[in-house]
Amino acid sequence: MSALVTRFAPSPNGFLHLGHAFSALTAWDAARAADGRFLLRLEDIDGGRARTELEAAIFEDLAWLGVAWEAPVRRQSEHFGEYALALARLDDAGLLYPCFCTRREIEEALRAPHGPTGGAYPGTCRRLDPPTRAAAVASGRPFARRLDLALALSRTGPLAFEESARRVVVDPTRLHAEIGDVVLARKDVPASYHLAVVHDDALQGVTVVIRGEDLAFATPLHRVLQALLDLPTPSYRHHRLLTDASGKRFAKRDGAATLRALRAAGVTPAEVRARVELARSG
Repeated sequence: MSALVTRFAPSPNGFLHLGHAFSALTAWDAARAADGRFLLRLEDIDGGRARTELEAAIFEDLAWLGVAWEAPVRRQSEHFGEYALALARLDDAGLLYPCFCTRREIEEALRAPHGPTGGAYPGTCRRLDPPTRAAAVASGRPFARRLDLALALSRTGPLAFEESARRVVVDPTRLHAEIGDVVLARKDVPASYHLAVVHDDALQGVTVVIRGEDLAFATPLHRVLQALLDLPTPSYRHHRLLTDASGKRFAKRDGAATLRALRAAGVTPAEVRARVELARSG
């Protein structure tokens, strides 16, 4: 059997749409072509949005498309303890700091005349002196945990990863501007997408991450986390996004494009597959 292992990892906070079908079938086809393995993971750490009935809908839609996956399905919400251990390792290395900023405060700092360019966190709480930081924690103020990216990069040194059989070098300047000191544990959730996905890909032995190009921006950060946590680095393939007739990418709010709606309207899996094949060749 081939060593290729890939996965599809939707969030159960809405019905799957044509864009999801494109991503799932792309990964599924790659696994079959290599006689490899295809995994299904549910990224449900956001308990406020994830719903059990939407999990069932995901299984139903994928089965309708003819996609099969290995059991058991990994639900991230069942593994917060594992993510906490990874977080503690980074914290013990002095790579995390508490962030007390509200979303509004961050937005105001980014809009300030002399604020940072781009959308990265401005580093407000990183600059707090130790006594002020300790007092804020002791007072019970809620806080998120952010990665000190500059310190992290000083520890890892130069990094690279493979994207579609091409070697890509992590650009620290661009990573600082686009992502910066990213949250690895939210105030209300003890993990983040970035931490959980890196941990799970390594734990499940994923060798090729196949996902939409909208997530390509996160790959350099994921490479940093892999280096910090001594995790293996998979190769990456970021595929184009499926769009509607006007060129707008599909989203979960586009009810007409959900697989449930298409199935109810009489669309067949073969017709969905034909659309996916057309998009790939376009």
